[in-house]
Amino acid sequence: MTLPARIGVVGGGRMGSGIAHAFLLAGSEVHVIEQNDDAVDAARGAVERSLKQSADRGVIDDADEGFKRLSVSTDVADLAGAGLVVEAVPENQLLKVETLRAVEDAAPDAVLATNTSSISIQLIAEDLRRPERLLGLHFFNPVPASKLVEVVIGPSTAPELADQAREWVDRLGKTAVVVKDSPGFASSRLGVALGLEAIRMLEEGVAGPEDIDAAMALGYGHPMGPLRLTDLVGLDVRLGIARYLHDTLGERFRPPQLLIDKVERGELGRKTGQGFYTWQED
Repeated sequence: MTLPARIGVVGGGRMGSGIAHAFLLAGSEVHVIEQNDDAVDAARGAVERSLKQSADRGVIDDADEGFKRLSVSTDVADLAGAGLVVEAVPENQLLKVETLRAVEDAAPDAVLATNTSSISIQLIAEDLRRPERLLGLHFFNPVPASKLVEVVIGPSTAPELADQAREWVDRLGKTAVVVKDSPGFASSRLGVALGLEAIRMLEEGVAGPEDIDAAMALGYGHPMGPLRLTDLVGLDVRLGIARYLHDTLGERFRPPQLLIDKVERGELGRKTGQGFYTWQED
């Protein structure tokens, strides 16, 4: 099964621009929606830089060919005719529902996907007019390099969308894991559990961040340790997920005070230059 010829992405930040990049590399026409003109320029610039990097690495022959299939605007009506629209706005249930309802009006025949990393698909779907058209496509940061997409099937999701989504992910050159709708799904639930325990160990003085991370990288073969990964994800993002999982799954996901304190100080990880590590601009 081929990918839809026209893909929509709502939200052109780090995740959204990466998702757009992935579909452009696979040959689709991609239209990104952002909230204002400055964000439109930033999203376009991010995707174009990412395509150029792919060309420089020899992943694609010509970045210009991808540029020609990219468009960015502020008007959700521009998504008309899209076969698939991926929502990649911040991790807020009400915002996601509002966004997807607007997409339903603009692209009534599109399959809708949310890039949520933890919110129940059913909680989002129950406020949509066509809940059977919604599933989760949880991409991982950085999207161009990541090989995994978590396909999340909610109780209302049309059964055939699971196989359809798995084939789409395969066309992107990535691997799909299909999971049942549950708070945190599989990846966030396991990843956050490990990350929170690493933060508690740091808080208790068990070891420093470099040693905690080395224990997992060298001892268990993880590509990077849980504290460095938290810096890349964003401490604010991880805190939001932890709070949601704490509310839905219980005390084992209670956020450590160290994480709360760092977020309150604005130490959000790589994007602010300081998290559990100090980061220099590329």
